[in-house]
Amino acid sequence: MKIHVSQIPPEGLHLRGDEECVVADVPDVRCVGPLKYDLNAGVSGGALWLQGSLQQTVELECVSCLERFAHEIHVPDFALHTELTGPEAVDISPYLREDILLNLPPYPHCDRDGGNVCAGDKGQTTTDAVAARRAAAQKRQHDWGALDQLKTRR
Repeated sequence: MKIHVSQIPPEGLHLRGDEECVVADVPDVRCVGPLKYDLNAGVSGGALWLQGSLQQTVELECVSCLERFAHEIHVPDFALHTELTGPEAVDISPYLREDILLNLPPYPHCDRDGGNVCAGDKGQTTTDAVAARRAAAQKRQHDWGALDQLKTRR
């Protein structure tokens, strides 16, 4: 998305609309619809500033059940302040992309929003699942065990 600085009046400009997906090349993330933005833009002291909100719906894969699900990303407080150095048009797509990526969940779960029951849970409560993981970790042989057997002296 490019903003033409010369078209921004002294009192600022309100921008609202849709833009193509800025995270289309990210593995395991598929955009479901366009990026919606509602931004106020202005030029002050040789810099471009933007403030507003972003919204993008993406399809992610649940880390528990491996099913795909739609997740709504909201960036309610998008803000940008960048120095103007040369061109009349400023491409703000990298900045939009960065904020969308920062708001992706690190471990996406299909039941995160409460509207779905994850099939990967298999009826275990969270305390049962934690206890099962701890028991499995205790049974596992220590990773350094093979190195302890290594004889380095002749």
